[in-house]
Amino acid sequence: MDLFTENYQAFLAAFGQGRTMVLSTAADGLVSSRMMSVVRIGGTFFFQTDTALRKYRQLAANPNAALCIDNIQIEGVCKELGHPLKHPDFCAVFKACFKGSFDAYTALEQERLFSLDPRRIERWIYKDGVPHIETFDLEAKQYSFRKYFD
Repeated sequence: MDLFTENYQAFLAAFGQGRTMVLSTAADGLVSSRMMSVVRIGGTFFFQTDTALRKYRQLAANPNAALCIDNIQIEGVCKELGHPLKHPDFCAVFKACFKGSFDAYTALEQERLFSLDPRRIERWIYKDGVPHIETFDLEAKQYSFRKYFD
């Protein structure tokens, strides 16, 4: 297994199946962020939202978005997949990770499922108190781990 694949698989395993993350979207020169319930299936991240909300309109205008939690930043491209209930794999994972949100929102008529295909992931890691930046360039399949400063 190559260095990129080995470290990316380790990152995904450590990430787990679901987290509450900040989703940032932008359109017309304006950026907005909000907390979202996000699940991971394979190397793809998924979330749902209502078509009446600002984030939906921003994603329709500009599919580039970012997810952030703690020391992890994930940049990627979103794709609308239709109503969440039409995606049983998503529903199973989402319900297991976020049952309250699943019960409250997933069946709503205007709810839509989005995937975020990551393009770049950065994670700050402290080794012996020294900051390092771990970077996954998913398009080039390149991995780096470097000190923030020398």
